[in-house]
Amino acid sequence: MIEKIRQLVSEVKDEASFNRQYFHKFPELSFQEYNTCRYIKELLRTYNISFERVAETGVIAKIVGKKADSEQTVILRADIDALPITEENVADYTSQHIGVMHACGHDFHTANLLAVLKILKALEHDFAGTVIGIFQPAEEKIPGGAVSVLASQKLPIPHQNIKGVIGLHVSPDLEVGKIGLRLGNFMASSDEIYFTIRGKGGHGAQPHLNIDPVVITAQLILSLQQIVSRFANPSIPSVLSFGKVIASGATNVIPGEVYVEGTFRTMDEHWRSQALELIAKHVKELPAIYGATVELEIRRGYPVLINDPKLAGTVSTYLKEFVAPDNVESTGIWMAAEDFAYYSHRYQSCFYLIGIANPDKEIGSALHTPTFQIDEDAFDYAIGGMVYTTLKLFEKAL
Repeated sequence: MIEKIRQLVSEVKDEASFNRQYFHKFPELSFQEYNTCRYIKELLRTYNISFERVAETGVIAKIVGKKADSEQTVILRADIDALPITEENVADYTSQHIGVMHACGHDFHTANLLAVLKILKALEHDFAGTVIGIFQPAEEKIPGGAVSVLASQKLPIPHQNIKGVIGLHVSPDLEVGKIGLRLGNFMASSDEIYFTIRGKGGHGAQPHLNIDPVVITAQLILSLQQIVSRFANPSIPSVLSFGKVIASGATNVIPGEVYVEGTFRTMDEHWRSQALELIAKHVKELPAIYGATVELEIRRGYPVLINDPKLAGTVSTYLKEFVAPDNVESTGIWMAAEDFAYYSHRYQSCFYLIGIANPDKEIGSALHTPTFQIDEDAFDYAIGGMVYTTLKLFEKAL
């Protein structure tokens, strides 16, 4: 089976590369993926794969195996949206949409799933079960397109015949040919924090006549770090970061207000809820000591992404069979967030990393940077590994 799949991958790889470069050249932001959706549907028609739209700009595809009747189902997911980044790479397929770029590999994820589905359609007489492919919009923007997909009720309800939801993500930290996978909690929850501290502005030479929101903000940001360092169990990874602080004063002008944005991430859902309560309490109470007022908004984002230990262990075994045992690594936790996490709270799921770096080609820029690139030789492992894993999951169910 492995050699047959590798041959089929070699036959679709050029098309996968073409599709990936098309998506890269014409990226679209979250919930604006109308052209991407159109292109996906056109290809699915040519593959003779049935589909329906979901979440406005998403697509759900379905292939029913013809080897025998079976209620077994495997769900495969790819995200399709891009980021608000201006690309700095120079290539024939450089983004034509200024200020928008596929800097997180979703172009690769989408092209990969299309190729996987094309191969599985060609092999439909070799398996018994149903493959569902989700081309999901808006992974990059809270509340996440996964919420809309799940709310659409177009996916089967959880039951024992659903073998799992499988997804992958490109990783510039792994070289081509390598795969990273972790059992259990894998990626962090992610919540957004927004607050405005309003004091009383005035001359910088007369601070006693003002209520200085800059000093209050500085004290508050530092004080909030104690929630992580003194309230969190040290065994629970937690991050509280503030990346945007706007104080529109001057060298001699104390502004009337300061605006702040930040993020809280952790690997434990119970502590997550506790921490958000502590953050809200702290933000509301500390400024009041100095006579300032606060406007606070906390937007709950994605939950912790959980790789079902049994399923992830099985997927790891199949990937090792396909790419070689030494090329599948046990990876650490990743404090980034992914709305694939919502699927992992509904179904048993497995989300793994596919290496796309190549030092010899000077490919290795980080995700979410304007120089991010992908070595497309990674398709050999991404397409083939997902096809093989899907077929083996059906085989195991018989």
